[in-house]
Amino acid sequence: MTNQDPKDIAGPSPTSASTARNSIDIIISKETPDQPEIAAFLAASDAYAQCLYPPESNHLVGLETLMAPDAAFFVARRAGIALGCGALIAMDGGWGEIKRMWVDPEARGQGIGLKLLEAIEAAARERSITVLRLETGIRQPEAINLYKKFGFVERGPFGDYQLDPLSIFMEKRLS
Repeated sequence: MTNQDPKDIAGPSPTSASTARNSIDIIISKETPDQPEIAAFLAASDAYAQCLYPPESNHLVGLETLMAPDAAFFVARRAGIALGCGALIAMDGGWGEIKRMWVDPEARGQGIGLKLLEAIEAAARERSITVLRLETGIRQPEAINLYKKFGFVERGPFGDYQLDPLSIFMEKRLS
């Protein structure tokens, strides 16, 4: 873990003016994560996570996983500029995992994360996935609050995850 302040990587909190903007002009589309613009997002997400958590508590997936046939990768754009991303990984057993959720720090507070979650849930339903699961860190209260607002509830570790005091595991059952 580095000594760099996560705020230096994440950037400032959204201002009241940016928070007041609505997300009507945000377009969510399924894209490939191997674009240079998206690689920069993933690198920023990695750097942020590395400032918050030790390596054993970082559960990041790479391009190979994000480009696999069982993955769907989404990008949020405004006027063609990428502002956020997130992925659905379909797992054996009828459940899916949300990975690589990231919103540009200067675009936070505008409903982009919520729109990404809506697109991921719609893709899960199209694939007949009945449960969405995710792992996030305890030092990301904004993300935790977003997931709870979207209907996720806390649960124990799933898949290959082990109990980790720095992780929160969540799921949402799709009806």
